[in-house]
Amino acid sequence: MNPRTPWQALTRPRFLLGAWPWRGAGYLASGAAVGAAAGALFLVLGVFSLLLVGLPLLLLSGIALGRIERFRLRIVELAPAPDPHRVPAAPGLAAWFRTRAAEQATWREFAYALLLATVLWPLDLLALAVGVGLPVALLSAPVQLAVDGHEAKVVKAYLVTSYPQALAAALLGAALLVALAYPLAAVAGARAALARALLTPRESERQDGIGEVIASRARLVDAFEAERRRIERDLHDGAQQRLVALTMTLGLARLDAPPGGPLAEQLAKAHAEAGQVLTELRELIHGIHPQVLADYGLGPALADAADRSAVPVDTDADALARLPRLPGAVESAAYFAGCEALANIGKHSGADRARITARHTDGVLRLDVEDDGRGGADPDRGSGLTGLADRIAVLDGTLTIMSPPGGPTLLRVEIPCPALSASSASSSPRTVSSSGRG
Repeated sequence: MNPRTPWQALTRPRFLLGAWPWRGAGYLASGAAVGAAAGALFLVLGVFSLLLVGLPLLLLSGIALGRIERFRLRIVELAPAPDPHRVPAAPGLAAWFRTRAAEQATWREFAYALLLATVLWPLDLLALAVGVGLPVALLSAPVQLAVDGHEAKVVKAYLVTSYPQALAAALLGAALLVALAYPLAAVAGARAALARALLTPRESERQDGIGEVIASRARLVDAFEAERRRIERDLHDGAQQRLVALTMTLGLARLDAPPGGPLAEQLAKAHAEAGQVLTELRELIHGIHPQVLADYGLGPALADAADRSAVPVDTDADALARLPRLPGAVESAAYFAGCEALANIGKHSGADRARITARHTDGVLRLDVEDDGRGGADPDRGSGLTGLADRIAVLDGTLTIMSPPGGPTLLRVEIPCPALSASSASSSPRTVSSSGRG
């Protein structure tokens, strides 16, 4: 395994033959340059801050410097440094600044910027001068003597007057360059570890970020379900009613047309086509969001799906009818998972019988769909369950398929969810689900 940090590289026998000594030197050299520039910038902004003008600029400079330092970490750490900042809840500069000012990561970046501008960059420069500058100065002794012609004062302390002395100084410089590569890389690793500790998200911030992602996904699911219901309602109350009126008008026109003539024949065809379109529209509306699911809940909706299955299905979901309603997104996801499973059973399993069981216990909805078919079901072969698994995962749930060759097959959906309060569920009528076809 290739080393990913200077600390790991130091333990490798081929450390000196790789790029890590140069990486460490480059990281310290760039740190000295960035720190010196930051010190000059902070000095200027400090004067303005006396007039309370530079305080926001100081904060912004800390954020900018944090971004630069996270990018600079790539020199010595192969693992990318994640950004610790959250996405503002609202657009605009004011919302962005309020979010940044309230984050601990912003103030850690500011503290690191002050530390870099005052303490760290001189230490980087000192380590670089000792680890690289001193050996290079000794290595250049023969060149300095050749340029002067008589003598050369190496490192301002060692007087060289002959080429044997200059060669000895160069050999000492080469030995020091090799020996000091190890502590130089260690210093670079320590600096990088300090930067990562202050400039990357902490565990609590990562958990907060994950929580925000989960919450946003849940909001997207709720919005998606609301949009599905709006489309279903618009089709039901708009296009379907117009088609019903058109079918009735064509039926009345057939009564007024002379029987046996071409007009009656054309009206009969139009009437049949309108009836077929109305039937297909009703099936489409039912597929978008069945009315039985919206009105009565998951148990009766599963029983209705079982009644329409090509394979005889027994349902055991009566317990759901005795409980308050579940969240709409949960009921919808479980219902469509059950429908997809029944469709796959009818198309691919060769089963003689299937069974649906639904329970809500300990804050978890569990839906099992079993069949006695040939087994060997594979979601990766395009059964439609992969998309359902993604949809259930958004709700922090799981979809599991156990289908050994020869059967039987069991599809299990588990979604953690609380039942809604009785007051919130009282507006929705409930019925007790019954068994499907025998």
